[in-house]
Amino acid sequence: MDHLNTKSIERLFKVILRLESLEECKNFFEDVCTIKEVIDMAQRLDVAVLLENKLSYQDISEQTKVSSATISRVNRCLNYGNGGYRTAIEKMPREERD
Repeated sequence: MDHLNTKSIERLFKVILRLESLEECKNFFEDVCTIKEVIDMAQRLDVAVLLENKLSYQDISEQTKVSSATISRVNRCLNYGNGGYRTAIEKMPREERD
């Protein structure tokens, strides 16, 4: 996505990659994002994991409390996006993917 290719955004991504602990990461995201934004991102990742595990939209909605529109958007990204969700899921320990 071209709109993500700015110096400012690249600096953001680079600094995230340099965070060295879970605590540093939590502190950074808590300062930079609202709690709702962090929760939303976490829920989207949960949805992606559940979609990869072949759960139905209904089961995912019941487990995560997200709308079918959000599930659909995550599914669209999984199928037609840049591979970000799949790369992240592949980097997760196996027990966090099941």
